[in-house]
Amino acid sequence: MKFLISYNQIKEYTKEDLKNLQNTDLLNNIPKANVTYNEPLYGCKIYRIKYNSIISEKRKRTIAYGIIAIPDISNKNLPILSYQHGTVLGQYDVPSFIDNSFETRLVISQFAGMGYIVIAADYFGLGLSREFDSYIVLDSQSQACLDLYYAVLELLKEKQLNKIDLFVTGWSQGGIVSLAFLEKLNKYNILVKAAGTAACQNDGYSLTNQILFFPREIDAPWLPVPFILTVFSFQEYYGKCCLAKSMFLPNKYQLARRIYLKDPTLTQADYPTDIKTLIKPEYLNPVYFRNSIYGKLINTVTPYRWVINTPLNMHYGEIDESISALTCQLCANFQKGLGNTKVNAFSEGNDADHRITFARSIPKWRLFFESIN
Repeated sequence: MKFLISYNQIKEYTKEDLKNLQNTDLLNNIPKANVTYNEPLYGCKIYRIKYNSIISEKRKRTIAYGIIAIPDISNKNLPILSYQHGTVLGQYDVPSFIDNSFETRLVISQFAGMGYIVIAADYFGLGLSREFDSYIVLDSQSQACLDLYYAVLELLKEKQLNKIDLFVTGWSQGGIVSLAFLEKLNKYNILVKAAGTAACQNDGYSLTNQILFFPREIDAPWLPVPFILTVFSFQEYYGKCCLAKSMFLPNKYQLARRIYLKDPTLTQADYPTDIKTLIKPEYLNPVYFRNSIYGKLINTVTPYRWVINTPLNMHYGEIDESISALTCQLCANFQKGLGNTKVNAFSEGNDADHRITFARSIPKWRLFFESIN
């Protein structure tokens, strides 16, 4: 199967551009990060890639999109970093619309700017994809990442470039997708030299139970959104007809669906801030929730429950408003329980929220990768 369909250049950054992006993206999006980034050594060209993939759950072929950032460097043998992006509210807030994705730009500045090839999939249903959003449908999301990797290898061959090492990283949703991607790469005997995550969700059942039954004062007002997205994506990808209607109150169903479909007419005021005002009261019973169709599906979102043989550093924040520090450490603690010392969790400090954790993780990922022989 040929994976690469086409590619076209969408952006070019000089090393000065990347340096300026670091400063402006941090200032505008994570002003309290208090982190120092290395000054980029190289500029890069960014290409949108169109490629063939498969929706695993439906056994259906699809066309997917992502990017590759190639540094302007004479060396023809380069490492590849696969970055998995976090949760987005907009249809086009994805890597292949680079002007809309500050997180991808920051990663590119610190990796492509230091001589890495950076690749990033949009995931099915986002960007130019004509599918439904595949939010936390991990087999499909990791398949999108895998097939982008295969397409990139074909592209690199055309450009007479060679991969020397593969690294994997992701933030938030991208962290849990990275775990699933690592497992898939392991299945196909594709060596990953090292990996890193920031604010990784780790366990779908743990996260949803935290939101529903153990809310914290620091919880973000947007936490109902990931919950909504999973209900509809599970319905669409697992073929669970009317799952959403069975869960959401009749007068809230249309709003929830508009959020899932990324309705551009929604305003910030439209987004619900309390999940308990959206779902039917029976789902507020932990036993009912666990035994429901949704509860059983979300309980399968545990991509850390295998022997991870890739060195993996997982960074978390003590005041993450999205994911508790303990949930962020589930994977590392599980692996340690097995006796596996390759997976470790690191706190980014008592002042580290969801975005600060990400900002501080990026340069640490690269230092970690370059420390491995």
